[in-house]
Amino acid sequence: MASPTRILSMPSPSTYPFRRISLGSSLSTTPTGNNHSYWLSPSGTFAFGFYPVSKPQHFMVGVWMPRTPEKTLIWTANRDDPPLLNGTSIILTGNGKLLLRNRGIQERSITNNSISVTSAAFFDNGNFVLYSYTKVVWQSFDVPTDTIVSGQRLLNGYELLSSYSDTIFSSGKFRLKMQEDGNLVLYPINTTDTADNSYWSTATNGQGNSLTLNLDPDGRLYLMNSSGYFARNFSESKDSSFMYRMTLSSEGKLELYSHGPEKDGSLTSSIIWAAIGAPCDVKGICGVNSYCILKELKYPTCRCAPGFSAPGPERTFLDCARSFKDGECEDGKLNFTIQSIENIIWEGPEYTNGFVTEDDCKETCLEECTCMAAFFDAQKCAIMKSSLRYGRRTSGSMKAFFKVPHNVTTNGSSNISPKNPPHPPYFSGNSNGSVIGGNLGGPFNKWFPISLVLGSALVLSLAFSGFLAYRTRMGWHYRLSSNHSLKNIVNLRSFAYGELYEATRGFAEELGKGSFGTVFKGSLCNNDEVAVKKLDKLGEEGEKEFRTEMNVIGRTHHRNLVHLLGFCDEGSHRLLVYKFMRNGSLAELLFNGENQPNWEDRVKMALDIARGLLYLHEECDTQIIHCDIKPQNILLDEFQTARISDFGLAKRLKPDQTRTLTGARGTRGYVAPEWHRNVPVTAKVDVYSYGAMLLEIICCRKSLMVDAPEDEIILSDWVYKCVQDGCLEKLIAPEELEVQEETKRLERMVMVGLWCIQEEPALRPSMKKVVLILEGTVEVHVPPDPWPHSGQSITS
Repeated sequence: MASPTRILSMPSPSTYPFRRISLGSSLSTTPTGNNHSYWLSPSGTFAFGFYPVSKPQHFMVGVWMPRTPEKTLIWTANRDDPPLLNGTSIILTGNGKLLLRNRGIQERSITNNSISVTSAAFFDNGNFVLYSYTKVVWQSFDVPTDTIVSGQRLLNGYELLSSYSDTIFSSGKFRLKMQEDGNLVLYPINTTDTADNSYWSTATNGQGNSLTLNLDPDGRLYLMNSSGYFARNFSESKDSSFMYRMTLSSEGKLELYSHGPEKDGSLTSSIIWAAIGAPCDVKGICGVNSYCILKELKYPTCRCAPGFSAPGPERTFLDCARSFKDGECEDGKLNFTIQSIENIIWEGPEYTNGFVTEDDCKETCLEECTCMAAFFDAQKCAIMKSSLRYGRRTSGSMKAFFKVPHNVTTNGSSNISPKNPPHPPYFSGNSNGSVIGGNLGGPFNKWFPISLVLGSALVLSLAFSGFLAYRTRMGWHYRLSSNHSLKNIVNLRSFAYGELYEATRGFAEELGKGSFGTVFKGSLCNNDEVAVKKLDKLGEEGEKEFRTEMNVIGRTHHRNLVHLLGFCDEGSHRLLVYKFMRNGSLAELLFNGENQPNWEDRVKMALDIARGLLYLHEECDTQIIHCDIKPQNILLDEFQTARISDFGLAKRLKPDQTRTLTGARGTRGYVAPEWHRNVPVTAKVDVYSYGAMLLEIICCRKSLMVDAPEDEIILSDWVYKCVQDGCLEKLIAPEELEVQEETKRLERMVMVGLWCIQEEPALRPSMKKVVLILEGTVEVHVPPDPWPHSGQSITS
């Protein structure tokens, strides 16, 4: 591979907007005050800094797209080093080195440049660049990992290496090489650059010198040589307002993605070109002596060939080993039988006989100890004597034969005694096929038919009685199920109960408990971490909450709502499967007294929640009132993005509805007063709950603290008094208000919170107005006393 120190693998970085980073700047895994864990590019499309990996409190240095739902990682530094731990910092030192510093002691360089730098810049196409005055001395675009993005190219002689998995970003099993002969080729790793290892290529060798792979800002992906000749186009020009990336996935697929802007500021992800059609066409997706098949959701699964076994679950793509020792093969005909599978092909037969029969092919493999397998197709036999590689399905008439040990016991003289199952007791078959008693006399024959009839009648009677009892107890369940099939309600994955039992290791790790169910942590067979909500008591209320949550969250999609993956409604089991939120609930973060979020993170969380509620109230097909907004129902992903959860109490209104009459619901301290007045409620009940929670977010404390000073016990009363006295700085730590702009932001947030908890619903702003105020687009005035008539406070 070419040296990674080559400069300018792209058009001049200065043609893109950038963020200048001066000497002395730093990032930390545990930011405080005005410190951060990452720097954003000017548009916020890319982030550079500490990327959280699958294990809590573990990080990598990388560049990612924070506005995509998956927080797509596009580049990592030192990807095969162990993950970084909490307490690590990135520092652009005063003497011009970009260093990692672990707890202020150990230091090591992130880049390999030998020239001291004078500044750095982070460009709006994701390129992180180090300068010595005006000269580029290092840039991340020169050392790609598994991705190139808009404006980047893969140079001649360079290659991309896939990640190990979707959550483990060290080097994986596949590589894309821009060969010096001009051919762009996909290979498994640790293989020679030869055709028998290739599973996709452009066949552009010989089409000019120094071919490079280029991705333009308008999404055009192509090969071009040094003379400007276009050797191959893979995609045409598209919308230049989108961001594009080409990634070699952990499963060996080469795909081009477009990322378009959404109303809420997030970016969509769509595949617009792919090099590989069928996942099992990827050579090396399965280990040796195994073969690839497609199962549900077109996910590739590996199975060991007959006579071979895997060191762990077969889906792990590991190599399979022979399940018997070579010494057992000395008399193959006696110790082994042949097991066959059809339409599976492996690469590289050792030799081929002339025309033979199928039996001859099997016999040859049985007689040769070194035979790993025999392939038979069109009266030709191929004997495989080495490990089997690249197994996959074929549409032809291929048959594969494998030696499999007999199910036998062997005595000292090598006589074979098959382990046949015993005959059923007391019965045997005579020559005319009738049934006779082995040791029983005539009475058995006489009474047996009568006993059989009476016994059958008793069994049927008991079964029918049990059915009636079960039907009575579960009648409500059948009435609901027969009228509303969950598969027709939402397009989600249906899980078997056993699958979720295994994923949660028997519901071993409890994450939390609510009024209707318990949430457990689990891991699916593709290693995706999930949170499984299990309804504890399947009564009418439980079934109603289950179906409400399915109906509401199953029909929504927003970056600030939790992602529902699927459900289980098998028998009496009711479970919901969500994407796991690594950082727990907002309540845990705000109220634990340790590692509370800094001011900037709290501002971001408040805006995240507001945008999620705006989506529910105004941007869904029909309005949704959540009815139970509180910190415990706000979950945080690995990037501290806030997501609204727990829709079991939500109300989904009809298209022409704006209010609904329903029983009181919600949690004390966040419940709007109209819930207790037996009047129709509107989305303003969510606005009230949001305002109560916003004050808690601002102050990092609960709305009621009995051990606080007397005038601070009730948070809303204390906050309003601070507004009247002009001393808002009492509400948060002094260091969080060092910048004048932060004081203005605090004022906006406090005013919004107090407007939201007004006793009269008509005085509360809509969530759209809340978002505009928090963004600084709309001015906000000082609110009146939230409880002017009753003297009632937020704790009602």
